[in-house]
Amino acid sequence: MPSYRLKFSALLCLGLAAAGCSPVDHTAVATSPEWHVDLRAPGMDVGSGRLLIFVENAKDAETAVKDGKVTEVDVDTLDPAKVIVVGKEVGHLAASQGVDIHADAISYPLPVTQLPAGDYYVQAVLDPDHSYNYTGRGPGDVVSPVIKMHLPAGATPTLTLASVMPKEDPWTLPSSSTQAMRDALVEARKHLDSIDFTSPVLSAFWGRSIHMRGFVLLPPGYDPKASATYPVVYLTHGFGGGLDHFAKGIASTWSAMSKGEMPPMIWVYLDESSPTGTHEFADSVNNGPWGQALTEELIPHLESTYRMDPRASGRFLNGHSSGGWATLWLQTRYPKIFGGTWSTSPDPSDFHDFTGVDLYAPHANVYRKADGSPYPLVRDKGKVLATFQQFAQQERVLGSYGGQMASFEWVFSPRGKDGRPIPMFDRDTGNVDPAVVAYWRDHYDIARRLQDHWPELAPDLDGKIHLIVGTADTFYLDGAAHRLKDALDGLHARSDIRFLPGKTHFDLYAVGDDRAALLKQIAWEMYAVARPQSSLKRVAAP
Repeated sequence: MPSYRLKFSALLCLGLAAAGCSPVDHTAVATSPEWHVDLRAPGMDVGSGRLLIFVENAKDAETAVKDGKVTEVDVDTLDPAKVIVVGKEVGHLAASQGVDIHADAISYPLPVTQLPAGDYYVQAVLDPDHSYNYTGRGPGDVVSPVIKMHLPAGATPTLTLASVMPKEDPWTLPSSSTQAMRDALVEARKHLDSIDFTSPVLSAFWGRSIHMRGFVLLPPGYDPKASATYPVVYLTHGFGGGLDHFAKGIASTWSAMSKGEMPPMIWVYLDESSPTGTHEFADSVNNGPWGQALTEELIPHLESTYRMDPRASGRFLNGHSSGGWATLWLQTRYPKIFGGTWSTSPDPSDFHDFTGVDLYAPHANVYRKADGSPYPLVRDKGKVLATFQQFAQQERVLGSYGGQMASFEWVFSPRGKDGRPIPMFDRDTGNVDPAVVAYWRDHYDIARRLQDHWPELAPDLDGKIHLIVGTADTFYLDGAAHRLKDALDGLHARSDIRFLPGKTHFDLYAVGDDRAALLKQIAWEMYAVARPQSSLKRVAAP
């Protein structure tokens, strides 16, 4: 997915800021490489977590904000070089005592002391639950006001953590949502049940109660006393998602089912987020047996509670990005349980193309190609926005776990002697550890697994793999999809792998103004498998 100290008038300004006065237009003067961060948030006597300091050139910040008012300084994944971030773990940050940190301690993209002289906006954030790498800034984080200061300067700057970010209502739709969609969410919630299931196998693995969470959306006309059953779609989110991100999808799906634009099915929204990133519903030596917990515990529990079709032909999977990999993995790992996956823009399913990098190549390096040029990781309209190295090294400063690269390792890597997953690559050099990659290959390379086990998998899996990705995928995930298709074609397997021209990671589902057009199509394809004799037909959207 750091620290500063002001004196005289600047210190007075910080005191006023703690009382609610914004000090953005006050300029601090300082040169010390030591920064000081104090804690003065109401109700907090002590804090701990990942302390982050963000530094942005004032000219860059003010061009994006009206009237020169800057209320937030934060990293931009699509422009990693724009903002410098400094990170430090703090175990005991006491109010009025604070903590000092060297400005260059752990920073990206360059040490603060190497910045050219000029005016900068600076802000500190304390991330108590180490979730910054996954969700970014959010509820519970403790933030300072934004300070404008000239660097380099003379005294030790101080940033005061003065306020705690409030919890947000997860059922608040984006401001761009129509009134019809807001009404649909209100109605959908009348047909929505929460999942809070304590998994015995996961609890045994961790030595404490582990909950599997999500939602069950029942279709219009659902009658718990009737004998009829409904096909079920198990849907999970991508990286950065969670329980707080399902509202829009739930509203959209309910609205579409109510209008006949989607068939009546039960939708199970599964939360695959965890402190380490996304667990992907894979059995892992680091995260625990999530696949086993889902297939042997949660699904039987749900089927005993709701009018769900208990046959494989009535159970389907859908997910995007990391959720796409999770559902592709579940279908290929448990082919007898599910009747088909419709995985969109999945994370790499063939590690010969890990967002463009061949992890199996001799002396593989995820930062640099053989000719020394950088591996791109993020693109838009043909323009490279970020490289693999930028993404990984920024993530390291934000925290040691919870980010996308670390998340892959928590799922795929063997456990090291320190109890943490062994890194797949060196964060300084980009060099790949071939022993770790061999473990990834033997356990989680989906294309390799299909090739090695196709004779025993084919009777239950043939024809059930549906994969859809854009040819302009933002994270180059179309490359691995091509390799998976080649592997399946080489096995003479029946598969449905579609490459949508010009589509990116973020507009794949949209057709015109309908952001859920592809999901509607997928739902009808699933329904045709579950109810091949049904005369129910799709109602065209007005």
